Parts: sequence; C-alpha cells; structure tokens
Amino acid sequence: RGVFLVFFILSAPARAAPPSPLKRPPNPPRPPHPGAGSVFPLRISTEPHSPCPQGLRIMDSINKSWPDYRAVWRWHFYAGLFCFPFVIVLAVSGSIYLFKPQIEAWLERPYDRLEFAGAPLGPAAQVAAALRTRPSAKLQSYELPASPRSAARVIVRDQGAAHRLFVHPQSLAVLHAVPEDERFMRAVFRLHGELWLGERGAYLVELAASWTIVMVLTGMVLWWPRQSAGLAGVLYPRLGASGRVFWRDLHSVTGIWISAFTLVLLLSGLPWAKVWGEYFKVARRATGTAVAKQDWSTGREPAVSGEHAGHAAPRGKKRGAAARELSPAELAALDKVAAVAAQAGLAGPVVITPPAGPESRLWSVKSMAANRPQRENLTVDGETGQTAARDGFRDRHWLDKIVAVGIALHEGQLFGWLNQLLGLATAVGLVALSASGAVLWWRRRATGSLGAPAPNLTPRLSWGLLFAVVALSCYLPLFGASLLVVLVLERLVFARIPPVAHWLGLRSAIAQVRSS
Repeated sequence: RGVFLVFFILSAPARAAPPSPLKRPPNPPRPPHPGAGSVFPLRISTEPHSPCPQGLRIMDSINKSWPDYRAVWRWHFYAGLFCFPFVIVLAVSGSIYLFKPQIEAWLERPYDRLEFAGAPLGPAAQVAAALRTRPSAKLQSYELPASPRSAARVIVRDQGAAHRLFVHPQSLAVLHAVPEDERFMRAVFRLHGELWLGERGAYLVELAASWTIVMVLTGMVLWWPRQSAGLAGVLYPRLGASGRVFWRDLHSVTGIWISAFTLVLLLSGLPWAKVWGEYFKVARRATGTAVAKQDWSTGREPAVSGEHAGHAAPRGKKRGAAARELSPAELAALDKVAAVAAQAGLAGPVVITPPAGPESRLWSVKSMAANRPQRENLTVDGETGQTAARDGFRDRHWLDKIVAVGIALHEGQLFGWLNQLLGLATAVGLVALSASGAVLWWRRRATGSLGAPAPNLTPRLSWGLLFAVVALSCYLPLFGASLLVVLVLERLVFARIPPVAHWLGLRSAIAQVRSS
C-alpha cells in the first residue's frame, strides 16, 4: 500500500507553467508536439552546461507549481543509469525462466519416451539401482514419474552435492546423471537471482530491484500529461517522428504500458531477496504472523531435491538433512508410500523424501507444482501406508498465500500461457525502455559531463517528496541505505572536488547563473 500511496501523492497534476518572457536561444527550437512535455515541459534548455541560464530560472518557477519536478527527474535519471544494465540481464534471464516447464520437458524428452517390454519395477528397486552406481551416495528424494513412459528421477547426495539420476523403470539402467546445480535452468536461475556472483550478486540484484521500483515510480510521475493536446506521445508513440521525439515517445509510452505489471514483478520478487526477506521475517515475528516453516527460500540457497520452482525450497533444515543411509526395510517402505502418493491426486512434480531419522516412520510427500496455490503436502506412515497429515494452500497463513500467488505470477505459472506472454511482453518492454533511455541519455549529454539534469537552484522542502522517500526507505531497506550513502558522498565528497562536481552537474548550473 505504501508504494502506491507514494505514487498517488507524487502524481498530482501541476498547474500550467508561466510563459517565458525571455528570447529564444540562437538556434530556433522545434515546434511543440501534441503530448510532448512528459519529460521536457518547456522548449528551453535545461542542460547542466546550457548557455541559457535563464532557462534554469524558468525550471525553478515550474517547481513552485510542480513539487520538485527536477528532483524527480534527477532521481529517475540516476536510478535508470544504475539499473539499466541489470534490467536487461534480469529481463532476458527472466524471459527464459518463464518457460522453464517447457524447456525442461524438451531437454529431458529422451527420458520421457521410453519403451517397455514388461511391467516396471517398484520405486525401491529403482532407488537401489541408482545407489549401486554411486556407493558413497545416499538417497535425498525420489520424484514420481510424470507418465508411464517416463524414467524415474532419483536425487542422491554424493560428496556434498546433489545429483539427479534418470533410471529406467524396467531395466533399472541409469540413463543419465547430472549434478542439480549444473542443470540448464538452474544456471538461468542463478544468473537471474545472483548474476553468477554468489551472495554478492544476490545483494546487487536486490539493490537494482529496489532502485528499479524508484525508477518506475518517478517515470510515472514524469509521464503524467501536463501540456498534452492529444494522446500522441502519451498513450501511443509517434512512429513517424524522428530524433529525440521518436526515442522519447518509445521510452515514455512503453514505460507507462508496462509500469503496473513491472511493479508487480518487482514486489513479488522481494520475499526471496536476502535483505528484504530477512526484513520480512523480522516484521512477521514482531507482528505475531510468523510461521514455523515458509515455502520459499530467502537469499541464495543451493538446489534442493525435486525443487522445480527454482526460486523456492522448503526451509527449516539444512540442505542434505534428509540424505541418510536407509536400511533395506526402510527403503522397501518407499513402494507403499509411492502408491499412496500416486493416488493422492497431487499436482506434479511430486517429490518423496525419506524420514529424517531411523526412529521415524514418516515419509514426506510434496507437490512441487510451479503454480504454488496448487501445492499440497502429505505425511505418510511408511509401515502402514496411512496418511498421517495433509495440508495445502487453503491451510496457509494469508501472508503466505499472498506470497505464493505473487511468486507463481512472477514465474509465469499462475494462469497458464497468458501469464507467460504477459511476463514476456513486460520483459521485452523493459529491454526497450533500457535501450531507449540509454539513447536519450547519450544524445543529450554534453561533452565532458555525465548529462544529469541540473539540480534545483533554490531547493525547498516538499512534504510529499519527503514522505515518499521515507516510505520507500522503510519498505526497501537497501534503497534507504544506498540513498543515504549517495547523499553523503554527493554533499561531502563529490561537491568538494571541482572536476567531479562539474562532471556531475552539481555546480555548473549555479555558476552559469552567477556569471549571467
């Protein structure tokens, strides 16, 4: 609620800017275009090194009626400049991950079209055959075959790493073996979640996601029509235009169409982020809404057996806690448990995990469906074959339900192929936003400067903007911490180094006005 309240406060329409009493620059400007003004409200130069200092005074007059317009623009600029490389990587990797079920089904198709000459053997015999090929391995989990012609997936732990073995149900031959962390979609997941940089990459991704939220919100404020004479350049781009108008329309129109779902994707991805996820846990403990075990991981965790959702893994025990050596009698109970699981009507893939210790007879049966609201868990007595407990989405706390729906929506699995196409369109739009924003920045920057919008000459307090900053800093702790660092560096370090201050545009605008 805080994020959307921030947008409501910042997006109040501005009064019309006063006409300029000044003469135009030597080079005649282009005539105004219908719908223009989302980023450049007046046809005057506001560049940090502009030869027209009066234009800066006029922009300050705009700020009297439009609270801190240039500050919002400046924030949008810096957020975009920092985020766009990350946005491109995350959009591309996320687009691939949207089609994870289809990609994995295609990659594993040789093991789902097997021919049988007789009846298949039981799961216990399949697991025993897999373990014989790796004498030091221990069973971590068993995945029910997706179809009668599918190979059994046996996940074992060997020398600290999880391996997936594809076992022929009749001949018991191991058809293929691959480390869980080396599967293709697992590599895509690590790129999307940590840029292949481990925990440091996870922090970077979370920081970029936090600033991308700021970039989208400030972009929506800048888009708000103030001097438009039609819908061109506001709701649809003028594709026949050229130069800056074309790129600006492509940037702003694309941005407004994908902004809502982009925010949904960003917000739904926060629960498994390292800092925000822990922050969420603390808030739940403080409000009495914490649960003993949540259904998604926080931060970077290795692949867990049978985890087809990629982003989430059952928590509460360290990875490999269930991987132990089973006695022949214990392993024989798998046949009974698998028969119960097959008749339970669980959404696939279904993963069976052995008891935690030799004193326990309870096997865990989990639906790892990508559409999380369809997930259910069973606890089955290995000796009697009776179901001791069954729980699902309906039994979760309402916060866990919201997170589960958000993750399924984020991964494109909540409402089928339409969800995937919506996610793909948003990802393509984000790449177009990043590319067009980079072009606009490169074309407008002056030689020897970063090209940032000039700061306000007479900065003043805006309660709306202050509330927005505080609200976002509380909701996004990494954003708040990084913003504090940036402000300290800008005021106490960069502003005191003339070449750096000139390059960032911190002093040039004031110097030009003083010299005019």
